Amino acid sequence: MHAVILAGGKGVRLRPYTTALPKPLVPIGDQHAILEIVLRQLSAAGFTSCTLAIGHLGQIIRAYVGDGERWGLKVDYAIEESPLGTIGPLLTLRDRLPETFLVMNGDVLTDLDYADVLKQHRASNAPLTIATYARQVRIDFGVLTTDASKVVAFTEKPSMDYRVSMGVYGLSRATLDGYTAGLPLGFDELVLDLLGTHNPPHAYAFDGYWLDIGRPDDYDRANAEFTTHRSLLLKGA
Repeated sequence: MHAVILAGGKGVRLRPYTTALPKPLVPIGDQHAILEIVLRQLSAAGFTSCTLAIGHLGQIIRAYVGDGERWGLKVDYAIEESPLGTIGPLLTLRDRLPETFLVMNGDVLTDLDYADVLKQHRASNAPLTIATYARQVRIDFGVLTTDASKVVAFTEKPSMDYRVSMGVYGLSRATLDGYTAGLPLGFDELVLDLLGTHNPPHAYAFDGYWLDIGRPDDYDRANAEFTTHRSLLLKGA
């Protein structure tokens, strides 16, 4: 099994932590970087190879990871000379990819079964599989429904339930057909294109532990919770 880890972003929202370090290498706990945890998890799940799509401060990631041998992985690299979006980097290495593979952001902390995501993707015959997570947002206001300047309904501080993308996907190489290598392509564009052609992605529902290290508050939470969740995140690794 093969995985592509997207590790080329500048981590702007996580500054000042990412001023000198690429986001995937910010430390979690006393011993581990986020990217190290991900590589350990992939290896434990049975993945044998991985491509790191690097850009901003990519030389530091390359120096840290090397060839991946210490995690039992064969690691190669795709260098992003200019920002290409979430999916764009995959177009430049399409010919190096297997028929189906895992794609994930390099700043995700989760106990998701990566191998099962890829297994379910293959079984679904869908062009794309999106790992999803349930979220709830509470509106801190009274919400009005109006019709022709009349209030027809009122709800006090309602909650809204929805599912979000976890930043982990199963993808088929053929799904990239028709897109031009070297041009930016975002995950949102790909999903909208698939919906527009009535070829919808498959949803993989997950309800375990997941934290997207996107903001300083998320990073602080990850460090605060790591001691408790270490055995969950690194089981079998």
